[in-house]
Amino acid sequence: MKNTISQRVADFLKNFPPFSFLKQKDIEIISEQITIIYKEKDSVVFALNEETHDSFYVVHKGAVALIADEQSDILDMCDEGDIFGLRPLIAHENYKMEARTYEETILYAIPISVFRPYALENKTVGNFLIESFASNTLNPFSKSHRGKLYGEEIEADTKLLDLQEVKYSKKIISCWPSTTAQDVAKIMIDKNVGAILVVEQNLPIGIITDKDLRNKIVTGEYPITTIASAIMTTPVITYPTKMTITQAQMAMMKTDISHLCITEDGTTNTKAVGMLSKHDVMVSIGNNPAVLMRAIKRAKKYKKIKLIRGAILQLLKGYLDQNIPMMLTSKIISELNDACTKQVIEIVLKKMDTPPPVQFSWLAMGSQGRSEQLLQTDQDNALVYEDVSEVSAESTKNYFLDLATRINKGLFEIGYEYCPAEMMASNPNWCLSLSECKNKVHHWITNTGKNEVLLSFIFFDYSSVYGNKDLVNNLSDFIFEDVKANPTFYIHLVSGALQSPSPTGFFREFLLEQDGANKDFFNIKNRALMPLADAARVLILSHSVKSISNTVERFEKLAELEPQNAELYLSCASSYKILLRFRTNQGLLHNDSGQFISLETLSKTEKLKLKSTFKTIKELQELIRIRFNASNIL
Repeated sequence: MKNTISQRVADFLKNFPPFSFLKQKDIEIISEQITIIYKEKDSVVFALNEETHDSFYVVHKGAVALIADEQSDILDMCDEGDIFGLRPLIAHENYKMEARTYEETILYAIPISVFRPYALENKTVGNFLIESFASNTLNPFSKSHRGKLYGEEIEADTKLLDLQEVKYSKKIISCWPSTTAQDVAKIMIDKNVGAILVVEQNLPIGIITDKDLRNKIVTGEYPITTIASAIMTTPVITYPTKMTITQAQMAMMKTDISHLCITEDGTTNTKAVGMLSKHDVMVSIGNNPAVLMRAIKRAKKYKKIKLIRGAILQLLKGYLDQNIPMMLTSKIISELNDACTKQVIEIVLKKMDTPPPVQFSWLAMGSQGRSEQLLQTDQDNALVYEDVSEVSAESTKNYFLDLATRINKGLFEIGYEYCPAEMMASNPNWCLSLSECKNKVHHWITNTGKNEVLLSFIFFDYSSVYGNKDLVNNLSDFIFEDVKANPTFYIHLVSGALQSPSPTGFFREFLLEQDGANKDFFNIKNRALMPLADAARVLILSHSVKSISNTVERFEKLAELEPQNAELYLSCASSYKILLRFRTNQGLLHNDSGQFISLETLSKTEKLKLKSTFKTIKELQELIRIRFNASNIL
């Protein structure tokens, strides 16, 4: 006869991870060992610095508050199905916070000794437990607490796990481009590795993995005498030595690869110093972004992506609250936002009656193109497709306009407002063949009116989010050559970069909006961020650097290219990060774009810090004015 109580416990647990990842019979075995605990309201489950228990807990009914100390607010609330108190399972040390019942509560105490074997044998269960331990979601699947960041197991003065530098293998196994596939396989077996680096003149030029050998050699597509250069994956994805766990996870997910090559400077131009595989990365530690990335890729409906975008904002807020470096925050959030756009495009493509007639690329413009769109702002995008014959030009155009319209609608449904100026791919002016796009850019460059300069400012910050990157590279090459051939346009770009309104008045007081809905607010976008972004764009164009669109990265590259001005450029990079943080915090505070700041919400220290960034704007604009002799056109 079955134990009725343990059966009821099993029926409850099977609905919640990590138990839902187990077989029914295993859940029933565990349930027979569980202790049911009743706690009155305001009862302590475990105290701060108390020795760890021999069980962790699942909330059956009620709620448990997690509190850092007596003076702290509640950091998280565990409700039905949530797990907490994982420290004895993961780390052998006293509890780092107090768990106190928020109302009458029934808990299931899961013995560590009983559950540990399942965590070790079932990778999904183990990963989930460490994810819960490392994140404030405590249960990432909890109905009411999805996407929150930081908590029970992270102290205020502890370096976040997802910011720790990843450990990579310094033992590099390599071969020559002329090495045969058979010899490559022998080397990999002998060295017990899953990947081998292909080098030429001590520089990495390709990589061969177990998967490559299976797909290309074992299938018979290539004979075993084929040389390495014919079956290797190239170019090698390279990163510098100082790489965090989260960066490694995001890189692997973004490129869908299992190995990264670590080089001296992060490029293929220097010697490889290590290899990093998925096995090396503790996928579940500090992986809140990775969890969200997986959820995005699994999403089949816009409604689900919209919910995930809400979780991304919670992640952003957590990073800002913990003062995580702004560039890392920006990169992670931008990757997640781009992934949302990609998934919308994938959903739309599956709903189209026919596949695209030719290759295309979806371009993000403006702040998203610069990887600086942290908040939910409106859309700025374009679609570029391959040239076709005159016979099929109209039908091809109609297809991509239909596709773009559906994509823009999908983006709207996940939270991106439509662009008021209709700078979207659904507008025929922004859905163009490669030749049409080149003609449009050429028109801007050779007809230097105010509108043309403004449009070029927005468009020149594009990045390819989805599709054929060769189209984008082709377009970029054309733009740089055309700008060089038309120096007059460049002068107008310089002039445009110097037209941004000053952030302060004669007595260094903030210049506020004088009328309209935002009267008496400070426009941080137009008066502070854009002057720096515009100047960085002009200067990087003058060096014909086409692969960098992010403002901070542009300033950092300029510091390399112009050592004599490095101090100013690095100050500009720092100022931009400060301003971006100010805007993002304001946007989260008021649930808007953060463009207009109420100075009343800032402390005196914050106002002084904000003003300190304005000096770099003035010095930078003066440098541009002198360098390009722009005084006579202002």
